[in-house]
Parts: sequence; structure tokens; C-alpha cells
Amino acid sequence: MLKMEDITKIYRTDFVETHALSKFNLHVASGEFVSIMGPSGSGKSTFLNIAGLLDEFEEGKYFLDGEEVSSLNDARRSKFRNEKIGFIFQGFNLIPDLNVFDNVDVPLRYRGFNKAERGQRIIESLETVGLGGRLQHFPSQLSGGQQQRVAIARALAGNPKLILADEPTGNLDSQMARQIMDLLEEINSSGTTIVMVSHDPQLAGRAHRQVHVLDGKLAETEVKATPINALTPQSV
Repeated sequence: MLKMEDITKIYRTDFVETHALSKFNLHVASGEFVSIMGPSGSGKSTFLNIAGLLDEFEEGKYFLDGEEVSSLNDARRSKFRNEKIGFIFQGFNLIPDLNVFDNVDVPLRYRGFNKAERGQRIIESLETVGLGGRLQHFPSQLSGGQQQRVAIARALAGNPKLILADEPTGNLDSQMARQIMDLLEEINSSGTTIVMVSHDPQLAGRAHRQVHVLDGKLAETEVKATPINALTPQSV
């Protein structure tokens, strides 16, 4: 599903060269749930940006769903990203002036779905996250946990093969965090691949595999269990 080979990403200023990722290698098989952990500045955010086709890299190869993405032009990268990847952010990133239905609708409009198909996808994704009765509510009328569920529904509505979650429980209390993790596990059990960045060892431990990143490289990997619907991942 996701395979990075010797990825190197360098940020440069007039006087400083920072290697955010250095010969970074990772293979995430279809159907896996992988958590990424590491201290601040370790390269986690850079990894997510590259994985989500939001940033480019200097060296290496990145295969997503079998296609080597570095050769894609900007238009093809955008299309590939919109069709293959769903994003879940720590800050929810909901549009405050739009209701729940319209917030989930925004990325679907870019995909060119007709109104009827968009409506069906929106309702199905909101029912999946338990918010089928909140279509007309605005973000300010929802709890933090409910707003994150809307963000998850927005990601699900496009039927992505890969979900990238950046600290999806970071703004939630412990009870809501567990509920969001329950929901992510349920989504993963249906076959969607999930890669999640988290600072919480307890929540990260619920993934099939924990990948620890340090100084832009993989430091170690901990495997909890092999998912039934996943291919056997290559060593990292």
C-alpha cells in the first residue's frame, strides 16, 4: 500500500541544512494499522507530509498503491491524493460557517461527484461515525469528540484506501480519545489502511505495529499482531 525506499528530505536556509528524513524506509501493507511515534523534531510531520503527497523529497522512491508517485505532475498528484488518501488532523479543520453535511461535502465537490452521489456518501459516512442525526449542526454546536467524528466522516466519504491521522486524539480528553480509537479500529477492520502519528504510547499501542522515528530514521518497530486482512509487511 505504502512503500518508502531511502527517502531523504532536506530543509535548507542560508546557513543551515537540516535532514528531516535520512534514508527513510517504511513499508505499510494494505489493511495495516501503523502508529508512528518519536520526539518533537524526529521527522514524523515530514513523513506525513510526504506520505500525503503534500511535500516533495530529494532522494529515494515512494510507492503508493503500487504507483511511484515522484514522477507524477502536480495535477496528477492532486488527483491521486484526492482519490487515494483521507486526512484526519488534530485540529479537526472544520469550516465554522458550514454545517456538518456541507463540511463533509467540501472534498467531494473537488472529486466531481454529482449531487446525488455526494449526498449518499455524506449520509453513509456520518452514520458510520454515529452522527447521522447531526447533519444540520454547526461545528460550534458539537463537542470536541463529535467534531473529530465529523473530520473522520469527511475522510471516509471519499472511500480512501489510506487514512493519514495526525494526532487525531490530541485535543480530546481520555474518554473521547478512546472512543475515537475504537472508531479508527472499526474503520481499519473494514479494510482501510491507517497510519497514525501519536505521542500517547497507550493509544499508539492499539495499532498493529508501532514505528519509532528518531533523527529522521526508523529507530525500532514493535508488532502487536498481524491483521487478518493485511499482507505480510516487509521488514523496515
